[in-house]
Amino acid sequence: MSDFESYQQARLSHWDTVARQMDTSASWGRTYHQQLARIFKFLVPPGQRVLEIGCGRGDLLATLKPADGLGVDFSPQMLERARQRHPELKFILADAHDLSSLDGLFDFILISDLANDVWDVQTVLEQLIQISHPRTRLIINSYSRLWELPLSITESLGVAKPTLRQNWLAPQDIINLLGLARFEVIRHWSEILFPLDVPLVSNFLNRYLVRVWPFNELALTSFFLARSKISPNPVIRQPLVSVIIPARNEAGNIPQIFTRLPEMGAGTELVFVEGHSQDDTYSVIEHQIAAHPERQCQLHRQTGIGKGDAVRLGFDHATGDVVMIFDADLTVPFEELPRFFKALNTEQGEFINGVRLVYPMEDNAMRFINLWGNKLFSLVFSWLLGQSIKDTLCGTKALWKTDYDMIADNRSYFGDFDPFGDYDLIFGAAKLGLKIVDLPIHYRARTYGTTNIQRWKHGWLLMRMVVFAAGKIKFI
Repeated sequence: MSDFESYQQARLSHWDTVARQMDTSASWGRTYHQQLARIFKFLVPPGQRVLEIGCGRGDLLATLKPADGLGVDFSPQMLERARQRHPELKFILADAHDLSSLDGLFDFILISDLANDVWDVQTVLEQLIQISHPRTRLIINSYSRLWELPLSITESLGVAKPTLRQNWLAPQDIINLLGLARFEVIRHWSEILFPLDVPLVSNFLNRYLVRVWPFNELALTSFFLARSKISPNPVIRQPLVSVIIPARNEAGNIPQIFTRLPEMGAGTELVFVEGHSQDDTYSVIEHQIAAHPERQCQLHRQTGIGKGDAVRLGFDHATGDVVMIFDADLTVPFEELPRFFKALNTEQGEFINGVRLVYPMEDNAMRFINLWGNKLFSLVFSWLLGQSIKDTLCGTKALWKTDYDMIADNRSYFGDFDPFGDYDLIFGAAKLGLKIVDLPIHYRARTYGTTNIQRWKHGWLLMRMVVFAAGKIKFI
């Protein structure tokens, strides 16, 4: 018998025994598993096609309410109980090292507390590309080695599930193994500082203190959210592009938009949303549409107030596969837009966010206080979201319309809170686990009109939104 076969046989016998013991020891790690379920429910929307490898009795998978849920485990005793407990789900007896019996593609693949226990983590991960589509999200959580002694003590006391000798992978080990298996880590973070149920104390430690250094270094488990790596030869599609152009008091800039905004993909649709201008912006747009029949255009009069409301109205009417925001103040050069389209269309990212803070700006393009305020908020939001966001208020962004529709469908989680339209999209993209990519742009001063940003009023509003985002995304 090979070393691998001996290893697997010992574990098979062990987990079959644990399955039987759990019939009378249902409280093993209850608080810990409740915490895991809370985190996975935040990451996985209901109604998805979900695969869990190493599903045990299927409780985590069932909690996520998948439209099509499949659990895989190599323990017949575990699967017998899973089928009894969750008849609405499907379960397959298979070893994680050989998933050749699996069929189809999954939206989410979960590996919870399994990486520590398998013989060859790389072999397990490498098979997952075959059952992933470009939008599949792989979520892994794995014990921290710092907890080896405390966990062994709890096991000896009979208050935790007994385990055999573990791999105890460091976070960088898992990131490296994911890279070898052609997965790209979108973000990774620490969870669960105190796996016991003590009123008030557990909530404070596990939702707040664990987010703060150095306490995050002491957490029990590390989480990893990954997507399949960009293929070396991505399929280049020719989608229709809708450019949403909110316009308020921008009459002098409108003619240039028609003559200079480039065609992209299979064609570019201009979706103007005029927002209660005090000049003749609306009539100028009407005139330019009539003068340029070669351009595919829409014009809508905003019914609500604020740029965020205008952007949402434009997105709702857009017919393109790609949706992009372009401010009518023309502070972003037209020539930058194809770069957003290329980054999205070649799968470099799934939410392309413009950054004004890299290249030198034209004089008077941004006030000094606004510049440093933007830099501060970029640091705060990068920490909150777990992905780099160097410029939260750049007006130019691009994403797929299908992703926008999912953000809109999940908007109730955040509510209608954002007058700018930027945070509604950024928060929604982060909640869906989209790969956010910062794209540096050149930023220049206005040549017509004045800014609609009120730095002190809007700065205070941004501070309130930081607190709001913390409660909805970071301290869940």
